[in-house]
Amino acid sequence: MKPIDCSIQREVDVYVAMSHARELATAVGFSAVDRTRIEIVILELTRNLLVHAGGGTLTLTRMSDPVSGPGLTVTAVDTGPGIADIELALQDGYSTAHTLGAGLPGVRRLMDEFSIESTVGVGTCVRATKWLSTPRRRSVYGR
Repeated sequence: MKPIDCSIQREVDVYVAMSHARELATAVGFSAVDRTRIEIVILELTRNLLVHAGGGTLTLTRMSDPVSGPGLTVTAVDTGPGIADIELALQDGYSTAHTLGAGLPGVRRLMDEFSIESTVGVGTCVRATKWLSTPRRRSVYGR
């Protein structure tokens, strides 16, 4: 199955992306609880795309791994201002948008694998994967 690219430019795009994610997560075989986790991740990442970068692209990819089995990867890419301090951005309660600051830390907790790359003035790429059978968690980030 080809990856599904969702252009996130307006609020309505968030719900289109969530619908695609729900369908894909169901096809992979995720439980209702894990589908909800994936939907929350979609909400957080698309909100970040809109609020911090003025939009971007969310890609949903069905995965297959010999050890972990089937899974779903959510990738959010933007050409916004970038994140100057990734470690700070991943701390609970930190926010530049006057919110609760639970977005990126929550995404990292809800998924099995998480990575973030960002360059100030260039943009940000966040990638998070949920596996049908839960492997050891991995988290990677850099500039």
